[in-house]
Amino acid sequence: MKKITLFSDGSALGNPGPGGYGAILRFGDKDKEIFGGQLHTTNNRMELLGAIEGLRALKEPCEVEIISDSSYVVKGINEWLVNWIKRDFKKVKNPDLWREYIKVSKPHAILATWVRGHDGHIENERCDKLARDEAQRQKNLLGRI
Repeated sequence: MKKITLFSDGSALGNPGPGGYGAILRFGDKDKEIFGGQLHTTNNRMELLGAIEGLRALKEPCEVEIISDSSYVVKGINEWLVNWIKRDFKKVKNPDLWREYIKVSKPHAILATWVRGHDGHIENERCDKLARDEAQRQKNLLGRI
């Protein structure tokens, strides 16, 4: 299995409000940037969507280390998801996205690692910029509607 590093971050201007996510997929010395957004969303939804869209971009089963500054995403993946599944996501926020995460993560071996946000971590800072830029783009689109 290929070893992939997936850096991801999310942003929302207002919570809820316009939001964006950014992700970097790294295999060896090659990087691929992924970003997108929604007009009305939350920060946690964008944090999780960054990881989902990064995984969705993989073409084959891989060992994936997801690196995120979101304890919600990291603890959700490493600690909480098993029990959430057992209780069919009752009283869990964003069950639609967690179910999508399960679907896209199935072929992969995944470990999530937390990093401190806004602490000079180069890839995390880049993902943050991608997410914030996309959130701003979504906000600008709202102004035109």
